[in-house]
Amino acid sequence: MNRMGETYMAGRFPPAWLDELRARSDIVKVVSSYVRLKKNGHRYVGLCPFHNETAPSFSVDEQKQVYHCFGCKAGGSVIQFVMDIERLSYAEAVAFLAEQCHMPLPEMQNDPNYEKRRSLKERLYLANQAAARLYHQLLWEPEGAPILQYLQHRGLSDSVIRRFGIGASPTHSFLEKTLTVQGFTKEELVTAGLLLEKDGRTFDMFRNRAMFPIIDAYGHVLGFGGRAMGNAMPKYLNTSDTPAFNKRYTVFAANLLRKAKHLQRALLVEGYMDVVALAQFGVEGVAATLGTALTPEQARLLSRYAPEVHVAYDGDRAGQKAILRALDVMEQERIPIKVLDFPGGLDPDEFIRQEGVDAFNELQPMSGTTYRLVREKEKHDLGTEEGRTNYAKGCAQILKTVREPVELENYLKKLILETGYSREVLLAQIGVAPAQQHRSEPLREGFSQKAREARAMDMDACTLLAAVATGRLPEGCVSADEFEDEAYKTLCETLLSGQSAASLMEQQPDDQSRAVVSQILAIDTDIDDEGLMRMAQDCLRKMRRARLEKAISAINDSLSTLPLSRQVEEAARAMELETQLRSLS
Repeated sequence: MNRMGETYMAGRFPPAWLDELRARSDIVKVVSSYVRLKKNGHRYVGLCPFHNETAPSFSVDEQKQVYHCFGCKAGGSVIQFVMDIERLSYAEAVAFLAEQCHMPLPEMQNDPNYEKRRSLKERLYLANQAAARLYHQLLWEPEGAPILQYLQHRGLSDSVIRRFGIGASPTHSFLEKTLTVQGFTKEELVTAGLLLEKDGRTFDMFRNRAMFPIIDAYGHVLGFGGRAMGNAMPKYLNTSDTPAFNKRYTVFAANLLRKAKHLQRALLVEGYMDVVALAQFGVEGVAATLGTALTPEQARLLSRYAPEVHVAYDGDRAGQKAILRALDVMEQERIPIKVLDFPGGLDPDEFIRQEGVDAFNELQPMSGTTYRLVREKEKHDLGTEEGRTNYAKGCAQILKTVREPVELENYLKKLILETGYSREVLLAQIGVAPAQQHRSEPLREGFSQKAREARAMDMDACTLLAAVATGRLPEGCVSADEFEDEAYKTLCETLLSGQSAASLMEQQPDDQSRAVVSQILAIDTDIDDEGLMRMAQDCLRKMRRARLEKAISAINDSLSTLPLSRQVEEAARAMELETQLRSLS
């Protein structure tokens, strides 16, 4: 859940607009759609969605509109929660919540066509959903029997067919008549890509095909993929781009990826039949592109749901070329990627049926660099001097991008054995030093590790800040000057300025700083105003005593090193501080 720097994208949204978004996006309501919460005082508690636990340590504060996990230390505002649970950037999380609240984004507020576009998109979602229901129903009727038999022949069980919502389109047009009765217009059905209009007549886009609904991560039916029966062409037909669907921004089975918990990898295959076939064998976390080469947008979508992506394309020449293109895209996006290389030109479906699920799971994914080197080796005859030379040159081009010295050394050792060239010659051919690992600088100074450790013991300061965060202390009761620590001073000043706890959480520059603030805001302040005031005064007294004791100790430690005149002066100051200390008893 590392979102370092994401929160600074808040600058592109007006503060007042964000305040309204947070107010409309009640955190209890939003979190409840993901976590079963139980009311406990002014808080709600439940099992944390960000780590495995059996006893609830996850808390949502309805008053402060923040959440905190006492187990894994996750915490933040409703926007941060959506970022982490949906694996979105700050801007994407804001857009997600805005859509839920029907709030136009700031740049859309003056667009007279915004509401019209939003309404049309909703209608297309509903039309596709209705069509998906009809296709699925038809599959189980006599008219859909040939397509059901085809799916069963491919080894798909009824449960997998139902899980993916697979359906059947008849040999004739039927959608217009059926869906217009349900309230959809012919124009909407054409716009959705369900009907094709030609020479003033309309007919179904998909006929005599096994129908695969394309569903986004949030359950919207965007369109369909249709697999032709018999020798009809094209063999695979996808919905064209519409106002509700753009192939480059989604993948098949995105909805199932989102539901999968704690995925170690997302598996990318070429087609929806591969996804469904692997699901039949219990392989989870699989998605497919939609008839196009992998796009940067699809790569970023996959990276939300797993720490790395494994590409499992067909083993034929076309599949190998597609893998190389996918490697380029993923590496450009700095997304960890590995490759499953199937022998004999098999595709994932063929391999798992022939070799079994155990053999599939035992396949060792190779790095992108290793895969490129394997493909490069296939181009050359290493039994000839010319072949070895050209192979070394090709490998040198590939190895120019290797960042880690240890990784480069391992590749060089193998290349030396294969070509007979020395390490020095190969390094000269590479021509450049391995690129240094990129180190990103923090956008703002957060809580240092040393400071975090010190603050873990500073419960009085934390408790006082928690009291200030309630906004219920009398004006002037607490000053930021009471805090020695600059970061605490800043927190206090921000809270005293009237800024909300949720907004404060979003300003933190990294996960560690946010965890510190989250722990402060999670301190229980569910007491009456009089009790809260006593708690604040007790913290102030302890903090002042600690400051005085520290100052007195520093004076006593330094006395022996001072000239006599200064000793008298400092001793008098220590006595004055001790008098102040006694008054705080």
